[in-house]
Amino acid sequence: MKCPTVDELSQYVDDRQAYKDIGNHVKSCTKCQRVVAAFESEQHFIKETLQTPTLPDDFTAMVLDQLEPYEQKIQRKKSKPWKRILLSAAGVVLALGVSATLNPSFADWIGGMFSPEQADSNAAIVDEGLRMATEAGLVERVNLEVQDNGITFKVEDVVIDSSRVALSFQVLNQKGKAQDTKLNLAESDNKITVIDQNGEPLDRMGTGWQEDSDYGIVEIPIGEQPAMEKITVKFDLVELNGVKGNWALEVPIDVTKHKTLTKIVQLDNASTSLQGVTIDMKEIRFAPSTTELTYETGFTEEEQARVRKEVQQLQAQIGGESVKDELALRKYGTALEYHIENENQKTIYRNNHGVLLYEEGQPGDLMRTGSSGNEGTQLGQVTWNQTFIPQKGEPKNTLVLDGVYKTVPSDLSITFKPKELKRNPVSFEYEGNFIKIKKAKKQGEYSLRKELIPVERESVFMIEMEGGMEETASDLGTWILTDDKGNSYPTFGNENILFKKDKNGRYQTTVDLKVYDLEEVPEELTLHLVSVTRYEEVKERWEVPLYE
Repeated sequence: MKCPTVDELSQYVDDRQAYKDIGNHVKSCTKCQRVVAAFESEQHFIKETLQTPTLPDDFTAMVLDQLEPYEQKIQRKKSKPWKRILLSAAGVVLALGVSATLNPSFADWIGGMFSPEQADSNAAIVDEGLRMATEAGLVERVNLEVQDNGITFKVEDVVIDSSRVALSFQVLNQKGKAQDTKLNLAESDNKITVIDQNGEPLDRMGTGWQEDSDYGIVEIPIGEQPAMEKITVKFDLVELNGVKGNWALEVPIDVTKHKTLTKIVQLDNASTSLQGVTIDMKEIRFAPSTTELTYETGFTEEEQARVRKEVQQLQAQIGGESVKDELALRKYGTALEYHIENENQKTIYRNNHGVLLYEEGQPGDLMRTGSSGNEGTQLGQVTWNQTFIPQKGEPKNTLVLDGVYKTVPSDLSITFKPKELKRNPVSFEYEGNFIKIKKAKKQGEYSLRKELIPVERESVFMIEMEGGMEETASDLGTWILTDDKGNSYPTFGNENILFKKDKNGRYQTTVDLKVYDLEEVPEELTLHLVSVTRYEEVKERWEVPLYE
């Protein structure tokens, strides 16, 4: 999938309305979401955060006195939802019980991240599916808190669906005012882990944060694990809003209570083989907050044999222990491009892996909220799970295949002399990509590698390329660099496709590669492209009804 440049993402953060095409991409791209979150964090230091007023001690009584439908029955209730329970930094374990469940209309009235009144301020992190689950009464107010050094970490609400669990949390100062909820899990020692009823960790968990919101979110997909009964979300936080401390909190959650609300449609007899790719549609699950489509792709036996042979040739040509991971068979795989039509044959969703520009969504369109691919045991085998905002009623949609993607070995090698690039840049053309190597030199930077702690400056060899990409061009994958002594070096970096065209009508492209551990820059180097993703269109219509 093609990503906007960092500059374009920065412009999008400053003016979302003017860059709606980028916004559509960000909704389904976790990498760009992290970049956007970083820019929003930067703005957070400039803008004044909207704060929540401190509630008086008698606020609960004041609210209940004005709710006629509940009158004396609720006034006699001993629990006080707005009274905070402050806990020591040593941690706490509390279970969610029936007493934590609120009447949905009352929960809406008093607010919360998932409530309609918070829709605008949390639009980037709470999708419509979670709001639909909230309206269906699948939200529980738990108000679990832990305090240290004047900062309170609070888990307020939990949405429990058969497909996912979502928790809202806040960071409050001593006056009860909401603070920045960005946890910086990737860049700090803050940790969140999720385990099942057997103590086994779950490897899929995400967090969300939005500027000018009082809340953060933790989301755990569970739809692919039907045997799961309970999960425990463990927070082990050591820094909140710039304050050091210890905030440990465990939230056990029963995930079985709403499983009966999920309808599963088995997609029987929906398998085929096209252009060297096998396709096996598995099932579609309709849950209150998501619709989940599961299918599997892989190489045919003939394609597997060809890929294995070509990988062996690459290993013999440029292989070495330092690039063993770059030439692993798991680097090569398969994917689909398809669209979904409603019963009137109107296209309501496109699954475009290689699209360069994103169309503005229309009313009634199906919106994807997530996608994951798990490697199988066979070469190129991937089990895909894609989630969408559910549609109301019983939609009769049909999946129509457009084409297949194959990430396979490449035989492209480009030799260049770093010292001569300034006078004589090296240009090449490959499968619709027109690229020029314009710079290759050493420079110092602060290391982001985990093995270099504390963080220190190190010398990095940078390779900068630019050019144009035709709309039907292949995607350039993994590069390996070799020197004149036969040494091999992995490269780290990315390809950026700009949302504008050059004078030749091609999309402007930049490729920035970093190479570590290259002690001396030799007179001549060679770049080897060891993987490329190619798209092959399917000529004959192949469709799968996504309903019974």
